[in-house]
Amino acid sequence: MKQIKYAGFWIRFFASFLDTLFLALPVGIVIYFLSGGNWFDFSQYQQNLQMAMSGNIHALDKQPQTSFRWELLFEMSVLIITILFWDKWQGATPGKKFLHVKIVDAKTFKDITNKQAITRSLAYIPSILSFGIGFLMIALRKDKRGLHDLIAGTIVIYE
Repeated sequence: MKQIKYAGFWIRFFASFLDTLFLALPVGIVIYFLSGGNWFDFSQYQQNLQMAMSGNIHALDKQPQTSFRWELLFEMSVLIITILFWDKWQGATPGKKFLHVKIVDAKTFKDITNKQAITRSLAYIPSILSFGIGFLMIALRKDKRGLHDLIAGTIVIYE
C-alpha cells in the first residue's frame, strides 16, 4: 500500500493563496463589473488605504457599504466553481493541483463526495469564526486536519 503523506499548514496556505489569485480574484472582478460597481464602494477602500498609508489610526473607522445580493452571488459562484474543480480534478483546486495536494475522504482516501465538498466549504465559517483556530489545528494535529476537515470527514494529502 502507498504511504499517505498529509499536507501541512504552509502548503495548504500557499494553495489557498494561489486559489485566491487564480480563482476568487477573477470571479470577483467579473462580479464587480456585472454589478456596475454596486457590489461595494471601491472609492471607500481607496480612501481607507490612503489614510492607513499616511499613518491615520482611524483608517478603518468607516467601512465601505456592500451589496448583500452581489456578495451572495460572488460567494455562491466561488463555491460552485470550487466544487466543479474538486469534481473534475479529484479533490483539487488550481492551487492544490499546482502544489500536488488534494482533498480526499479521511477514512477511505478516495475522492470526496459533493456532500463532503459542500459541507467542507460551509465548515470554513466555524474555522474562521473560532478566531482562526480551525485553521491553526492543521499545524498542531498529527493528521493535519482542520476543523473544516473534521466536520466534512476529509483530509488533505500529497498526490
